[in-house]
Amino acid sequence: MAASWETEILHGGAKLKKAIINPDAPPLYFATAYEAEDLDDYDFANNGGKYFYNRTSAPNRDMLAGVITHMEKGGAGLVTSSGMAAISTTLLSLLKAGDRILCSNAVYGETIELLDEILPKFGITTDYVDFMDIEKIRAAVRPETKLFYTEIISNPLINVVDIDAVTALAKECGALTVVDSTFTTPFAIRPLEHGADVVVHSLTKFFGGHSDITAGSITASEHLIQKINRGYLLFGGCLDANSAWLALRSIRTMQLRVQKQMENADKIAHALAEDPRVKYVNYPSLETHPQHALAKRLLPDGCGAMLSFRVADDREKVNAFIRKLELVKYLGTLGGFRTSLAHPATAFRNEFTPDELKKMGMEEGLIRISAGIEDSADILDDIRNALSVFA
Repeated sequence: MAASWETEILHGGAKLKKAIINPDAPPLYFATAYEAEDLDDYDFANNGGKYFYNRTSAPNRDMLAGVITHMEKGGAGLVTSSGMAAISTTLLSLLKAGDRILCSNAVYGETIELLDEILPKFGITTDYVDFMDIEKIRAAVRPETKLFYTEIISNPLINVVDIDAVTALAKECGALTVVDSTFTTPFAIRPLEHGADVVVHSLTKFFGGHSDITAGSITASEHLIQKINRGYLLFGGCLDANSAWLALRSIRTMQLRVQKQMENADKIAHALAEDPRVKYVNYPSLETHPQHALAKRLLPDGCGAMLSFRVADDREKVNAFIRKLELVKYLGTLGGFRTSLAHPATAFRNEFTPDELKKMGMEEGLIRISAGIEDSADILDDIRNALSVFA
């Protein structure tokens, strides 16, 4: 039908005259809604038959979730607006009032804040235990314990959890196991293959890899994802199309990046372990690491891109060290293609007392490194040059 000039502005250009067949890059779908042909078509869409509303499902999110599900060898997956959205959506969807979580005492700080400050409002409580000791975990299990929560490589001390033993115990107790595998990535280990029920990631880190997106993911069996999906829809932590597209784009080079990052981390760790200005280095490939043998078994393809080392506990000298670095940047995140550092004691200074920080191993001289993909010799030259402030 003929329409006015004003109406044509609203409707023109909405449909292409030629079909787009097999573009080499996936399209980017910004649409928040999709037209239904009639009531029957809407019913079909509303029951998962096709797209109709962005928060319910979206093409770019589904493409990204499908690839991550394949990488983790899971049954189904969801992608979220952040790593914390993935964690909170998972826990709030799988647990109810009266349930308890048994959590590693060495997980991401904001995960602890979620467990301690938010979940108790819903009647969900948490017990913390050293996940390095399976007998301590066993002793901490209660009848109300419904879920084990852990990371495989701890931050910032880079300890390694025996995930095989943890998941076996969880199954024995009738509990689910949720693993945050952000530090490890599917190129180091796939937790579902080791008995975990759910794996979550902050895609902001290694998956994105370029410090330009914030996103998260949840991967599990189809049955568990169906349970989580209800909360996912209602909590509203869905990922925008542009970030999903960028994350999928970044995944194409992820193996190349992460493999180089793990190789660089190994080289940096071994070099720093021989430097007299460094007190010790935390990295599982070092024979001095307390879980070295476990890491060789669990992480044969690489021990991740994260390491930490300790220098003199002198705040002014640590500041001078950071200022002297030229290539390594001080960032509040990790996993990017450039090498960066963090200072754990400063990161958690507002949450814990000095004595608590020391008890947790976060000494003033502890520095955490996220290895990038630069030439390792350049990074080592930069770090060694900056270490001259400790001479």
